[in-house]
Amino acid sequence: MSSHPVEPEPGLFEAPPVKLRKNLLTDNNSNLNRDGRKTYTFSTTALKGTLPSGRTVVTCPEAGVCARLCYARDPRSSYLRYPGVARAHLLNLQMVEETPREWEQWMIAELRKPKFVGAVVRIHDSGDFHTDSYTKAWMRICKSAPRTTFYAYTKAVDRMRRIVDPDKPANFEYTLSLGGKEDHLIDLTRQRHADVFPTVEALDAAGYRDQAEDDRLAVDPDTIRVGMAANRIPRLLELQGDRSFGQLQRDRLARRAALRAADSPDATEG
Repeated sequence: MSSHPVEPEPGLFEAPPVKLRKNLLTDNNSNLNRDGRKTYTFSTTALKGTLPSGRTVVTCPEAGVCARLCYARDPRSSYLRYPGVARAHLLNLQMVEETPREWEQWMIAELRKPKFVGAVVRIHDSGDFHTDSYTKAWMRICKSAPRTTFYAYTKAVDRMRRIVDPDKPANFEYTLSLGGKEDHLIDLTRQRHADVFPTVEALDAAGYRDQAEDDRLAVDPDTIRVGMAANRIPRLLELQGDRSFGQLQRDRLARRAALRAADSPDATEG
């Protein structure tokens, strides 16, 4: 019989992952809490985030023109002016990326609290459904809490079509958001979508319903066109000009198509 101690299997006595935040769902977004009604949120960093390990995660892979116009990325936004908010979003992303199974179970357990019966949860007021596995996890979370309503704005058009639509939870709705790389996949006459306009007047003129009335237009089956007026940050307003995010994205595609045509060997002078 060997006198040498038996080495434990790798990971056998490792400590379980630490939950980085006590409450994963928060209700501190004053823009969503209207008429005394609370909307809880779960968000990650906007566009991308760098984890403590040094790994950078792209959280909005379908972002188009919205990337440079994103309110959540501007230093004067409430997302970055308050260090606690930015830190919370990064911790959320860290849990999603580094301990995905545990994060999902923590979410399911939190949603069992009585306060979430009849409550509304917005998934992402920054960030997006950045991977297939993350999206599938959210759909399982929604199904685990049938007495809670979930909604989201998203630019992940193809991911919604492939993963969500075939078996969408009854308590989850989403609104497709213009200004992304997959705008061309959206049927603007049939699918509920949102666009960001420079002013409320421009929004009204385009025939969109103002989201300022109630952000939960995203779950209204009778609303196809949801409009948002741009945040009044001078730098962003100057960049946006007089066009909506959707118009800017279409303009970008048209310019790129023209450049490709000009570079084509079939192009002729004259």
